[in-house]
Amino acid sequence: MSQFIDDVNQRTQLVGQNRMELLLFHLGGSQTFGINVFKVREVIPSPPLRQIPGSMSVVRGVATLRGGTVPIIDLARAMGLRGGAGAGDSDAQKVVVTEFNRSVQGFWVSAVDRIVNVNWQDVKSPPRGTGRESFLVAVTEIDNKLVEIIDVERVLSIVNPLPTEVSASLREDAVTDNARKVVIVDDSMVARKQIESAIKGLGFEYLVFKDGQEALEFLEQTAAEGPVRDVIELVISDIEMPRMDGYTLTARIRDNPALKDLKILLHSSLSGEFNTDMVRRAGADAFLSKFNPDELAAAVLDQTGRENQKPE
Repeated sequence: MSQFIDDVNQRTQLVGQNRMELLLFHLGGSQTFGINVFKVREVIPSPPLRQIPGSMSVVRGVATLRGGTVPIIDLARAMGLRGGAGAGDSDAQKVVVTEFNRSVQGFWVSAVDRIVNVNWQDVKSPPRGTGRESFLVAVTEIDNKLVEIIDVERVLSIVNPLPTEVSASLREDAVTDNARKVVIVDDSMVARKQIESAIKGLGFEYLVFKDGQEALEFLEQTAAEGPVRDVIELVISDIEMPRMDGYTLTARIRDNPALKDLKILLHSSLSGEFNTDMVRRAGADAFLSKFNPDELAAAVLDQTGRENQKPE
């Protein structure tokens, strides 16, 4: 398995090319699911677990991995699928160890398939009516079969809800005139709600888009009607999104003379030096790891210059 997920850092050449790699797996049935490889630390056989009294039913227990304690979440149970990921061949069951939103957790799955390389343009919004669309960020087709890409931030929010309120001191520091809006771009429903709450706490008005292509089309239309900076204060964009990722969105904005002066804050559940480097290369003004409402608020105030100047 170490050769299967050998070294995620070697895969960073895909970043900025509107491409990603998906780890494919199953949750006790025939449906194939996927998760962005950049969120994956490693894939391991099912480890021994210690039970936590009073824990939620979706948490199978905790495991000691590389000297740390990691909660192991039954992904199928968290999504409300029958049987849970424990169904099927016990030898095939794996734990996908992930790192995002500044935390490490394992997802229990019934079987791991393989890694595939896909273009974000081939990744679409999830169809309605599946009964689990609230847990999906997107779908794509591989080998003529539908692959459902899981919103792991949504799953994690069930087990470990994150605060969304901005502290009173930062709210008091904000100076807003509501003349211009903040554009929020994120494919995760949970992430959008978190960002909306923080932005609303500062007194900004905002517009929300689910992917980079949708946001770019709006910005281009706005620019066609007049100076875009008269309407838009700041663009806050996720990086990993269907159709057009945040790096590509940033590059397209910088390449457009009517949009190039917009302030752009890239906001991702992924951390690491490669993100910081790609932010500079793509032309964004700042990068922030998800999710701390006060850090986001401070970054917004810094980028917009809307912080009260306190007397010395």
